[in-house]
Formats: sequence, structure tokens, C-alpha cells
Amino acid sequence: MNNPLLDFTNLPQFATITPAHVAPAVEALLKDANAALDKVTAKDFPADWETMSAALDVPTEQLGRAWGAVSHLNSVADTPELRAAYNESLAKVTEFYTRVGADERLYAKYKAMDVTKLNTEQTKAHSNAMRGFKLGGADLQGTAKERFAAIQERQAELSQKFSENALDSTEAYAYYASADELAGVPADVVHTAREAAKAQRAKDGKADDAALHKLTLKMPCYLPVMQFATSSALREKLYQANSTRASELFEVDGQAKPEFDNTAILREILALRQEESVLLGYDNFAEVSLVPKMADSPAQVITFLRDLAQRARPFAEKDLADMRAFAAEHLALPNPQPWDWPYISEKLKEARYSFSEQEVKQYFTAPKVLAGLFKIIETLFDVAIVRDTAPVWNDKVEFYALQRSGKTIAQFYLDQPARTGKRGGAWMDDVRARWLRPDTGALQTPIAHLVCNFADGVVIDGVAKPALLTHDDVTTLFHEFGHGLHHMLTQVNERDVSGISGVEWDAVELPSQFMENFCWEWDVLKHMTAHVDTGAPLPRALFDKMLAAKNYQSGLQTLRQVELALFDMLLHQTAAQNGSDALQVLRNVRSEVSVMPAPAYSRTPNTFSHIFSGGYAAGYYSYKWAELLSADVYAAFEEAVTPAGAHNSSPSANMAAGQRYRREILEVGGSRSAMDSFKAFRGREPKIDALLRHQGMAQCD
Repeated sequence: MNNPLLDFTNLPQFATITPAHVAPAVEALLKDANAALDKVTAKDFPADWETMSAALDVPTEQLGRAWGAVSHLNSVADTPELRAAYNESLAKVTEFYTRVGADERLYAKYKAMDVTKLNTEQTKAHSNAMRGFKLGGADLQGTAKERFAAIQERQAELSQKFSENALDSTEAYAYYASADELAGVPADVVHTAREAAKAQRAKDGKADDAALHKLTLKMPCYLPVMQFATSSALREKLYQANSTRASELFEVDGQAKPEFDNTAILREILALRQEESVLLGYDNFAEVSLVPKMADSPAQVITFLRDLAQRARPFAEKDLADMRAFAAEHLALPNPQPWDWPYISEKLKEARYSFSEQEVKQYFTAPKVLAGLFKIIETLFDVAIVRDTAPVWNDKVEFYALQRSGKTIAQFYLDQPARTGKRGGAWMDDVRARWLRPDTGALQTPIAHLVCNFADGVVIDGVAKPALLTHDDVTTLFHEFGHGLHHMLTQVNERDVSGISGVEWDAVELPSQFMENFCWEWDVLKHMTAHVDTGAPLPRALFDKMLAAKNYQSGLQTLRQVELALFDMLLHQTAAQNGSDALQVLRNVRSEVSVMPAPAYSRTPNTFSHIFSGGYAAGYYSYKWAELLSADVYAAFEEAVTPAGAHNSSPSANMAAGQRYRREILEVGGSRSAMDSFKAFRGREPKIDALLRHQGMAQCD
């Protein structure tokens, strides 16, 4: 019990977990889990759901929680020592779960269960388990089963290395810019770059040089430089570095970095997925991926994406024509290059709508935004959010409890700032699920991780300033909380279908994208803004400008998402024919869908972590698929206030819709199909109308 990874009495002991704890904990937990597997698969062990759950699910859940803590730390607090410890145990953990998923004895026990004795939640979990056994290779025999297991272990190893290379190449790059080069870049970004340069010089044992500013490829630095730097040369330098990360073309200080190249890795991943598919009796991995999803077939997904592209293309072409004309007339850029588009886009937006993202950003201080977010969650979902205490992995991490009637029903960690050793992006992950535990009979409450990568607060002239969020950051925060609420507000007692567990992957983004809509409601935003210097709330006139610009370049943005989703689906559908040449598949898709050419050196697949290390393989379309669902769901909230769906709904006016949404979508989790949950809330199947209207493309319908 001296090992914090073996302590399951309450919260993970993140503050005391070290790399040295990983291997001993994994060994001990695997020993218990293997013993449990042997016990329940013995001939005389009853094929009874509750009895098997008490014997097997308890030790495997503990293994999952401990390994989840290690995986989480590997994502948010990466060190060479932790990475080595994680990789040392990864193959063992993967082998165990692969073996359980393909165990013929366990499969036979599930087949032998009397499903008429199961409750609704257990019946759904049992059905999912039977499907999982088939996809896990339980029907395979002999060398085919051995090969399938080897494929799973190798894929886990390759996916981890892909993620490491993406992170390492991002963190390896730095460019030291002069003040003149940073003309146009927001002051807070310049200040942070200056402090980073000073810290790096001190770390390297060099005297400070006040002229230097350290620029990186982390989003809080990279994105504002691309949007606001007047120097096209500077934008080109960072764009090329960013678009060649983790590829054979990536360089740091003029030196190639082949150790970060993901090209061979992604090719092997694709080949292994294709081989796995054939072993399971499918033609390609796209078919395998869709078995547990809402979509029926790759053809259906491809038709959906191409239809959406066709609807969006006229708007995208107009967006591009407007930028070309503006760049030539006002920015002396008659022939814009790929690195110029973000800059042109921002300048045109400022000119057209008379505001800039930086102007808006001054009103979105992180503490005020969080308070506003909590207010709407508390109002809509009848909960209170209060600060709580827990061991954490970084002093910037916050911990909260969700309470109802004074009783804690869930908890969550919130980790907002970007930092070294933390992978990019934003995500929600579960710490533990709601579960009526079969070993104690007690109800286990859910806990979530909510992770973002925002700019941190700064100290200017001795005065601490809170972190400033862009409106996109605010939307991201709401998005991840949507996932968190799906996990935390569940009322399901069966772990495997509790919260997001068991939810079809192409519906899992519905609650997250649903929450984004509130970022465009005045009655929400007015409670979550305060100017960083004056404390004044966001002016209504500025909000009206933001709202007018809401669908600015929605055509281009839609085509970009369709491009990535179609690339993902076609890549996995045609892997047997295209030789896993991801770059050529992407070029083909771009020629079909995109209106903005990419440079030949762009290596987007090499850092497309969603599909090569993030669980979205042949599933990236889920974002657009679920966006259709979420837009239709949110339309019910708009209709609760005005049939025209005007953007004037308030949390109080939406209480009834909020309670119905909580009951029919969030609380049921994965205990029934996503379509059944949608129809229970909406009273019908989904329509595309609301999505097109929300994105300003309704006339295409």
C-alpha cells in the first residue's frame, strides 16, 4: 500500500505518483486481474452477470483506473522517466486487454447468460460485450488469434510513438524573433515570448538579450502570430515548421530531425489495421470502425460528407474570393500564400465587422469565463459547482465537485494552461465511472479530467494579470465541459454503459457541440466577461458585431472539416489498394474538396493524432455527424423562446428543455442507442436544417 497507484480508497494520488511506481503497480494489478479471469472462466463458475461482475470487473476496473492515471500523467506531465515507465508497461497492459477481449472461455460465459434475467442497463452492456468479443477476435482460432493479438500490441506501441513524435517535434522547435519581426502581434503574446526567451537563456547559462523573443509551435503562441504578425516572412517560417512537424522535412535550426518522423509509423499503423480487418472478416478498417457507430456504412458516411461539401462549396468560394480581393486592395498581397490566409482572414474580419479577436479577448478573463460557465451549468442542470480539494499534478490544476441538494454527485479536475510536457489540444477523460459496485454495494460517483491548452496569466510591471481567452478558447472550454457533463450527470449504474461509455462514437460529440451554442447567447456571455484592466463587461455593441461575424467563413471552415473527415474515411477504406500512401490520399481529397491549395511540403497526416493515436480512426466524420445532431437538439432550446430560433434564449427560459435534455440525453448515457435518446428528446429523427441555419448556409438546402 506504499504504492499510490494501488490506493483506490478515494481520489488518485497524483501528487505522489512517480515513474518508479508504475511497473510494480501494473505487475500487481495484472496478477490480480489474470487470477480473476481464470476464476470466472472455470467450468464450475456460474454464467451470472452479478457474480461475474463482482469477481472480474472489480480487479479489471482497478487496473483501468491505475493505468488511466499513468496515461493521464503521460499526457499532461511528460518526462523522460515517466515516458520510459509508461512504454515499459504499455505492451503488458495491451496484451491483457487484448487477451480478455478474445478469450473464448469468457465469450462462452457471456453466450451462456440468461439475458431475460438482466435489467435494461445490463442487457445493453451485455449486447455491447458480445459485439466487442467479435471485434476483439474471440471467434478467431490458432495462428489467426495469435496474429490478431500481436497486431493489437504493435498498434498500441506505434500509436504511442506517433503521439510522442508529434509532441517532441512541437516542443523541439523555437525561433528567436526580434521586436521588429513581431510588429502587429498582441502585446501579451510578445510579453510571453520575451519572458520565454529570458528563461531559456538563463537555462542555457547565457546572458539575457533583450532583443530576443522565443516563438514556439504551441497554439497560444503560434496562432496569434499567424493571425496578427505583419511580417509575411515570419508567418512563412512558422507555417513551414508547423506543417512539417514529425515528418522527413522537419528541421530545427537547419538540422533535420529524422527521429521525429512519423511517416513509416503511420504507414505501418494503416497496414496493421487493414490486416486486422481481414482477420475479422471485413474488407477494410472503415467497415470495422463503423460496427459500433450510428452510421451504417462507409458509403453512407462518404455520401454525407460529399453532400455537405457540395452545400458548403459556394460559400467557401465566395469566402476565398473576398479574401483575395481584400488582400490585393488593402494588404499589398496580390498573390496570397498559405501562410498569409490566417492574417488576411483576421484583417478582413476586422474591416468588415469593425472588431478584432484581440479586442474581444480583453473581456474574457479565465476566472470570469469559468464563473459564467458554471452559472449556466448550475441553472440548466440543477447542480451546484463548488471548489474541492485533491492531490494534483501541477499547481495550476483546479478540482471541483458537482453537488445536488448538498450531496456530491460527481467531481472533476480542470487543467487549463499550456506548458512544456503537456500534449496539445483539449480533451475530457474519465478518472472513474459511476457504478453501483458489485463488491461493496456502494454507488461510486464519476470523476472527470477536463484538459485544455490556453495561454497562462502573466505578470506585467509586477502586476499579475489573469489569463485571457479568445472566444474560440471559450468555445473549447464549453465543448469539453459538454463531454464532462455527459460523463458526470449520468444516472446509469452499470459501468460499461454509464456516462459516455457505450455511446456510439459518432454521437459522443453531441453534448460537447451542444454546449458550444451557449457561447453565442448574450444572456450567457454578459455574465462571463470583465475587461482585464477596467472590469467593464463586454459591450452589447461588440457582442452584436461578434454575432454578425459568427458565420464568417463558415464555408471554408466546413470544407476543412469535411476534407479531414473524408481523408480519414477514404484512407481506411482504400488502405489495401493505395499502399497506405496517406499523403497521396490527402492530395486526392484536397483536389476534390478544398478551394485553398496546400504547399507540396505540407505533411498534415504526420500529426493527425486524432486518427493515428486518438481513437478517431475512420471516425473523424463524427464531429460533423454529431454537429448535425447537436444543432437539432439546440434548436429545441431556441424554439422554447421563439419559433424563429433567434439568438435570445436565456437559461431561465430554457429550464424545461434543459431538464428534458438532461433526462433523455445526459442521464441515460450509453444505456440505449443514441438514436433512441435523440428521438426521446426531439420526438423525431434528426434533420440537417438547424445545422445549415446555424452556419449561415440555409439557402443551400
